[in-house]
Amino acid sequence: MKARATCPLDCPDACSLLLTLEEGRLVRVEGDPRHPITQGFACAKTYRYPERVKERLLYPMRRVGRKGEGRFVRITWEEALDEMAERLKAVLDAHGGEAVLPYHYAGTMGLIENQHPLAFFRAIGASELLETICATAGSAAWEMTYGPRLAPDPEDIPENARYILLWGINSLATHSHLTPFLKGAKARGAKVVHIDPYANPTSRFAHEHLKIRPGTDAALAYALAHVLFKEGLVDWAYLEEAATGVEEFQKEAENWPPSRASALTGIPEEAILGLARELGEAKRVFLRVGYGMTRHPGGGNALRAVILLPALLGAWRYPGCGAMLSTSGAFFLNRRYLGGRHLLEGPHPHEGYFRPNPKARAINMNQLGTALTELHPPIRILFVFNSNPLVVAPNTGRVKEGLAREDLFTVVLEQVMTETARYADLLLPATFFYEHPDLYTSYGHYYLSWNEPLAEPEGEARPNTWVFRELAKRLGLKEPTLHWGAEEVARSLLAADHPYLKGITLERLKEEGFVKLNLPKPFLPFAQGPVRFSPPPQVLPTEPLPEYPLILLTPPAHRFLNTTYGNVEALVAAEGGEPKLLIHPLDAEARGIRDGMLVHIRSPWGRITRKARVSEAPRPGVVVLEGTWWEKWAPDGKGVNHLTAERLTDLGGGSTFHSTPVEVEPLRLAGFAPGPQSC
Repeated sequence: MKARATCPLDCPDACSLLLTLEEGRLVRVEGDPRHPITQGFACAKTYRYPERVKERLLYPMRRVGRKGEGRFVRITWEEALDEMAERLKAVLDAHGGEAVLPYHYAGTMGLIENQHPLAFFRAIGASELLETICATAGSAAWEMTYGPRLAPDPEDIPENARYILLWGINSLATHSHLTPFLKGAKARGAKVVHIDPYANPTSRFAHEHLKIRPGTDAALAYALAHVLFKEGLVDWAYLEEAATGVEEFQKEAENWPPSRASALTGIPEEAILGLARELGEAKRVFLRVGYGMTRHPGGGNALRAVILLPALLGAWRYPGCGAMLSTSGAFFLNRRYLGGRHLLEGPHPHEGYFRPNPKARAINMNQLGTALTELHPPIRILFVFNSNPLVVAPNTGRVKEGLAREDLFTVVLEQVMTETARYADLLLPATFFYEHPDLYTSYGHYYLSWNEPLAEPEGEARPNTWVFRELAKRLGLKEPTLHWGAEEVARSLLAADHPYLKGITLERLKEEGFVKLNLPKPFLPFAQGPVRFSPPPQVLPTEPLPEYPLILLTPPAHRFLNTTYGNVEALVAAEGGEPKLLIHPLDAEARGIRDGMLVHIRSPWGRITRKARVSEAPRPGVVVLEGTWWEKWAPDGKGVNHLTAERLTDLGGGSTFHSTPVEVEPLRLAGFAPGPQSC
């Protein structure tokens, strides 16, 4: 059997896939040639999805060993649901809803299985998780500058964009289906420039790579603006019509001549001058920014400074030009009832065990370790779904300490045996994306799509929403939205009066699979603004520490997506079999480090061991660990987030993964005593 489905993973492409199933099991994945963005090819990761399915969890299980051992016995769903309900009733009676925390993120991007389980937690007044680990600094910066998260239509890029600026993003790995449109523009003469602290596949695709010092993006943006203003290259007609606060911004840009920015960013003064003049001449610029630059203490301000550049050029006047962070703001769905959001608006009395708490305690997901170990009153029940926090959350040592608490009852809904799953008291098997219905938006294009279930769940796997509906029944919760099925949730989402959604019904989505939003033609989202230059962004550079003079970056690996593919041995092998530290030859020589040597990496928050790969890919002063690897593949069995901090960004409360100060030492200098297993 071959059928279409949307890829559920956290990627802007939201690909349409053709799946081949034999007796209900996935055996092959291909790109859908009908989809104008997918264009018939899938990424290197997704082709291997069937191998991920082979090691799936099939039955509910209860822990029998110590937490973290991963020893479980099979139980029935009735036993699992009854135990969860009894635990919840006892904790809610004694401590209230804030003693319960859901930890979740983007293991699936389907709106229903991703968000609707939260209706259950909002109905019992649980602590509210702030979903900040990835995008909130960028989103806050964009909304402060432009408002809705809109972007040029990628399908308009080839014919219109004359200059491509890829800033803080390895788009060939993390937005691979943008590449054909970039190639189209390139074939028509567009120049491609990549700005990133280390060389990667996107750098090799570009005509030019500028290797910026991490966390100095705002200074470079101001220097480019300085030249544009000084040499009369800004589009004043557009700015007068569409922008506010330009004079204040211009005054700040005057403080950043290329010479000053060069000293801070590490980019030669002549390169800054050349880039500014080329941008000013081209006008029709497409700027693709990534979230990488936002993962610094000053990341929100940095992104604001960068995304203002196309406005200075008047690039928003042209189709396919302007800036792209996300297209997600175009999906004007009715989200009021999704995940019980209406329960946060105020008291909504209903018949049932508990009433919702609009003043629920909020916990930033970047600070899970502290929340589990220091918060008072403490979290007593933790539900984890769509995430693997033991590997992805900052400060792993603290997270592990929290998960090891014997007085914490942890329920994990998962597809495979992850590191977090090993700490579960109850481990529940979750369905894969082709086994349940769901509605998908995108943050890299403008197609809305629907997945019909293509197979019965294998074993006793169940969708997330099914689990929480069953729990709601056992707690006697009568709030209607808790008991909605997928189609009811989808119809509610589509019941929005917005021209972009006109004519898009669930029936049409079921028939066609995917439908493009009704965008105006030509699509010029900010041709009339509003663009807010005020207040001027601050320059808040990332600085190392005397004891930790290097800055560690942890960008995505080409064949991984967060930790989703961490169990696929073919992808692990293709990435080199283990995580390796990229270190510049100058930094390696200063420390007596040779290629292939085991090294300790120290930060103020922890220490890990990795094999060094001496390379000119990073700039001096920067070291790179690509990919969020499962811990078992590392030489010391420790993930990279043993090094990272819970510190938050300037805007949006986001993560600061790319600003970790570290020192790197050969093992012999770090007191390492070689033993029989050290080879």
